[in-house]
Amino acid sequence: MVAAPLDVPLLAAGDRFVLRAWEIGDLPLVREASSDDYIPLITTVPSTYSQAAGEAFVRRQWERASSGGGYPFVIVRIEDGRPLGMVGLWLRDRDEGRASLGYWLAGSARGQGIAAEALRAVVRWALGDLRIARLQLYVEPWNAGSQRTAEHVGFQREGLLRSWQQVGEERRDMIMYSMLGADLSSPAAD
Repeated sequence: MVAAPLDVPLLAAGDRFVLRAWEIGDLPLVREASSDDYIPLITTVPSTYSQAAGEAFVRRQWERASSGGGYPFVIVRIEDGRPLGMVGLWLRDRDEGRASLGYWLAGSARGQGIAAEALRAVVRWALGDLRIARLQLYVEPWNAGSQRTAEHVGFQREGLLRSWQQVGEERRDMIMYSMLGADLSSPAAD
């Protein structure tokens, strides 16, 4: 079954950030993410930045939406319009009532609650407007910051998935988190 193209909406993420579709003007964010030790290992961000590689990354985000594979959002600070990171809602298992999420922030934007604001906005939209029954995300056991973000938003830790994902040259364990519509009423989700 071929998925219909998706329109990436503009979502408010608290009162300091918006989530929007990728633009070619977001190349400085791709450049910063390329220099991160971890982001290129777990995403399609190029590990060596060039104009062509950056543009190819942005085009891949457009393709994800146009092919129906998911919603790739750029996290943008309203105050100055600066792109700070990405959050994605991936629909590979939507026919089963599930979708997965992923997020990353440029190093200069970490530790400020930005990922939680962005994740919370996408979660509410996915569970509410899109009526997806179950959201999942995966975090490496050592990544305490991403675990705190997921738990702060209201995700429930379900367990360790051994050797779940290829990261760089090796298979790595991942902790699975989930959220259901009923979880939105929990204090952590507010």
